[in-house]
Parts: sequence; C-alpha cells; structure tokens
Amino acid sequence: MKMQKIINIAVIAHVDAGKSTLVDAFLAQSGIFRENEEMQDCVMDSNDLERERGITIYSKNCSVVHNGYKINIVDTPGHADFSSEVERIIKTVDTVILLVDSSEGPMPQTRFVLQKSLEQGLNPILLINKIDKKDARISEVVDEVCELFMDLGANDEQLDFTTLYGIARQGIVVRDPKEVDRITIENDQAKIKKSAIGQDGLDITPLFDVVIDQVKGYPDKSDEPLQFQISSLGYDDYIGRLGIGRIDKGVIHPAQMVSIARPDGSSKVQKINQTFVYKGLKRVSVEEVSCGDICVISGISDITIGDTICAEKHPISLPSISIEEPTMSMNFIVNKSPFAGKEGKFVTTRHIKERLEKELEVNVGLLVEPTDSTDAFKVSGRGELHLSILIENMRREGYEMAVSKPEVILKKDKKGHKLEPVEEVIIEVPEQYAGSVISELNLRKGIMKGMDGKNGRSKLVYTVPTRGLLGYRSLFINQTRGEGTMVRRFFGYEEYKGEISQRLNGVIIAQEEGTTTPYALANISERAEMFVDGGTHVYEGMIVGLNSRNEDMIVNPSKAKRVSNMRAAGSDDAIKLSPHRIFTLEEALEFINDDELVEITPLSIRIRKKLLKELDRRRSGK
Repeated sequence: MKMQKIINIAVIAHVDAGKSTLVDAFLAQSGIFRENEEMQDCVMDSNDLERERGITIYSKNCSVVHNGYKINIVDTPGHADFSSEVERIIKTVDTVILLVDSSEGPMPQTRFVLQKSLEQGLNPILLINKIDKKDARISEVVDEVCELFMDLGANDEQLDFTTLYGIARQGIVVRDPKEVDRITIENDQAKIKKSAIGQDGLDITPLFDVVIDQVKGYPDKSDEPLQFQISSLGYDDYIGRLGIGRIDKGVIHPAQMVSIARPDGSSKVQKINQTFVYKGLKRVSVEEVSCGDICVISGISDITIGDTICAEKHPISLPSISIEEPTMSMNFIVNKSPFAGKEGKFVTTRHIKERLEKELEVNVGLLVEPTDSTDAFKVSGRGELHLSILIENMRREGYEMAVSKPEVILKKDKKGHKLEPVEEVIIEVPEQYAGSVISELNLRKGIMKGMDGKNGRSKLVYTVPTRGLLGYRSLFINQTRGEGTMVRRFFGYEEYKGEISQRLNGVIIAQEEGTTTPYALANISERAEMFVDGGTHVYEGMIVGLNSRNEDMIVNPSKAKRVSNMRAAGSDDAIKLSPHRIFTLEEALEFINDDELVEITPLSIRIRKKLLKELDRRRSGK
C-alpha cells in the first residue's frame, strides 16, 4: 500500500523530564522560526499558569517537516491529574517518544503513560534525557525501563525498542552517549536557539531519522469513505467549538456534509464550516485534509470526545474513547461573606454556572452537577491540581466564589463494600527525615511497598488513600525542611481504609469586622501562628491564625491600645510582628476542615468558617 508522508508522534513522560523542552528543539531545528525571531523556552506552554508553574496542563499540537515528511507532534501533560488528556491523544499517534530522566529513572507517571501506549499497540522510542547530569546512571535507567516494559506486558516487538540519548535543552540526541563526551555542554538554559545549527555537528537528527525509519508514514486510504474520531476539543471566541482528531480514512473539505456517529449508536447529518491543520505552531485553514493528518473542524456546536465524523452516507462509528472518571469533588459556592462583590467582577450563580459550562466544552475530565442549594455546584475532577487550576483560571478572569474542602469520590463494589481512590506515592528524602515521614504516612493509612537507601537519601514507595494525602504536602515540606520530593499517581480503587484524622490544631477566628492592629496581633501571636498582618481588613467568622492547641479560639484582632496620659497611640509603631503565613490556593484547600471554606477573589484568598456567627456554630455543634 502506498504511504502518505505524514507521521504523528506524542512526547510522553513524567513531570519535568523535559517534554516541552524537546518539542522546543524539534521546532528550532526544523526551521519554522525566522533568523531574527526570538524563541522563548517551552514555547508550547502558552497558558500563563503553565509558564508560572513550569508544567504542561493542556496537550497541544504543532508540526514540523523533515526530509519531506510532515511530522505532527503532540506535547502531553505529565501530571496524573491531567491523565484524561494523555489517554485520548495516544489514540491519534503512530508512535511515542518515551522520555526518561537519566538520574531519576522511571517514575509513577512514566508507568501510566507507557501503559496507555502499549495498550494501543504502539512501539515506543526510548530517549534517555539529561545525560549531562552529574548523577546520571544511564545504563541502570535503561535496565529499569526494560523491566517496566516487561512488567506492563509488552510484546516482543515492543520490547525491541530503540534507545537514544540526549540533552533536550541543548538540542542534542545521539545513538551512543559517548558521542556527547567530546563537546563541552553549555549549562545555559537559553541556548536552545543556538542549537538550531547544532553543536559540533550534534543535533536531534538521529531522533527524526529513527521516527521516520520506524513508522514510514501513514497508509494512503484517501479513496475510502471519510472516517475520523474527535479525540480533543478546542474553543475559539470567533468560530466556537472545535473538534480535533486524526483522519483515519478519506479526505475532508470545508462546507462538506458529514454524518456524525455518536458512541451511543445515534447519528445525524450536518455541514462543517472550516477545516484546519497545524503548520509549525499555527492553526492554518486549508481546502483539503487527507488521511493520516491531524485535522481541526469548526461548525458543529455540540461535537464531543468520541464522536466519529463520517462520509454522509457511511455513518460508522469507531470504538468509543474511555475517559478516566473523576476521583475528587468540591462545591463551588456563591460568595456570601461581608466582603462579597468588592473585588470580583463575576459574582452571581448565573456567572459561575455559565463559566463552568464553558469549561466543560474543552475539559472532558471535569463533571459539574447541581446541589440541593441553588447557590452551589458540585464540581468533580481528577485531583486537587486539576480542580485548583480551574479555580485559579476563574479568579484571574474576575470570578469571585467560595469553595469547600475537597472530598474523594467513593464507590461500591458488587458486594456493596465501600471503595475509595488510592494513590501510589514515591518519596525521596534525606535519611534523617525518613522516620518522621514513615510515621506520618502510617497514620494516614498508607502501606509501604518498598524502601531503598543510597548516597544518604531514602526512597520510599507507598500506597496511600487519597483522603490521607489531603493536607499532607505542606506538612511534608516542613518535615523534610524542603529537601524531600514527592510524586503521586492514581493507583486504583481499594476497600475503604477507615477514619483518618483531620487537622489537629484549632483555628483563631475573628470576633467582629474591623482592621487588624499590631497591638492585638502581637498578643494573639504568643499562642498562635498568624495568617494576617497589621492593617488587614477582617470580618466576623474569618480565620486569622492557627491555634497552638486543638480547640478553636475567638479573638478580636482589631483591638487597639487604649490611650492614656502614660501611653500614646503612636507607640504601636514600635511593635514588631513575626512574618505571617501566606497561603497559596492549593495550600488553603489542603488546610481547611469540613466546617470551613476558602473565599476566592481576583485579589485575595481568605479562609473562613462556613457559619460566620459564633451562635450559629454552637447550635450546629449541638
């Protein structure tokens, strides 16, 4: 069969293995940038949050041309919370480049993304990245990856994978790591543009060559009836909802009448508007897209993941795409604090409902349900990060709301037993902190699966209920003095592990609305860790600190020093307060208990009691 010169590849890896940096090198060395054009690092991470956090949240497409082949590249997320992005993308590609850090070796998410690739029958290409690290252990890591392939049931052809070695940030890939020894690697992150020429003849050409040699293009099925499945969604403010997928058979044109076959067996005929392909980083409108290429279509407002776009008279749907179900939920509530509406632009139930519905257009791992209250929505996702990214995007857009403590989603098996989500956790800490970490994870119903020690550091492998990990990250940082690393991935549902204690310390609650004074805070801070500084506006029921004891304490942080003949009001200026604790959004969500909320506005993150008045809290307690 004649082959189309089109190849689709995905770059898959654990967090921070260098996926986006490798895509930068692909783009730089394929000549899509002008000589005078400035290229920024991680050019595919275009979202503000992706740049700030240094992670990929949304999978994205681009294309390059090499030796006459058009290569579509998909940069996928590495975080487990965005795994619904990964599993759909795997279906649209011909091969995957599995990136593994030369020092860390295979990590939890490496297992997940590789498993999805092997299940699709793909033959991965292994790229050992960051081989210039001082603690690189290249041959050991290759052996570990080989064991992982076997553990995941890879067939003989998949086990015979090609291994390459590279330094993605320098735009270098080689077949033998010794080739890199003859050059001096510059440790400047910004040299990726220079590598477009290659250093001493070294570039990423070996990777291009292996991809082309292994895949050899897509079979030419242009004469067959059109068939392509929507694997990803996009949204454009001008042309509306976009369906993205790979064309399996046939060709497609703008304004063509097509049949849309749904996974439930139903179908309907509709006209599409425009067709697009990717050229470099840009989405370009074209008059025809042939089989094998990644296509973007507009004009179908209700298109969704799993729909198959077919020839008008041949509505044959492809196998449905399964998406991992949500494991965690929280309530998004209209903000009703005394400060409601002072900082946000969108504050009503209607505003929040419309924004969540818009998010569902593209975020298929999300589930939004009504609650008993007309002022609240239950929003479910794949984890804390998945939900907190949505909240952070909303607050930056001007939304104001309150959110409840994250809760895991429980299930029941056929015998009626309660099941809960469990995560695999891999922790690396200095040996002196291992004991306190083990003790804490045991209290949180964790089960140790393995322990290893090397070079003064301990590596712990645990399975822990997701409930037990809520609020643990900040404690972990404190326990390990910031020297520990922790990575998590969804492991599965297991039998309910029993009660897990929440935060033990009580909180300091403001008694009335007012502005905090250094005089009052200095007295309160003798027995509490403060969350506010002097001059902060607070309201009744707002949480202003963490008590050193296990009960809540109500205080008046706005109390001023009484002026007399002996004391002047200005003497407050001499009071020096200890630095107060400032919460990030994730830390605030981890901190709160069931009877507390996080109030989120474009300018502030506040923690408060659900019931603001002391009398109401007492009645509720009874």
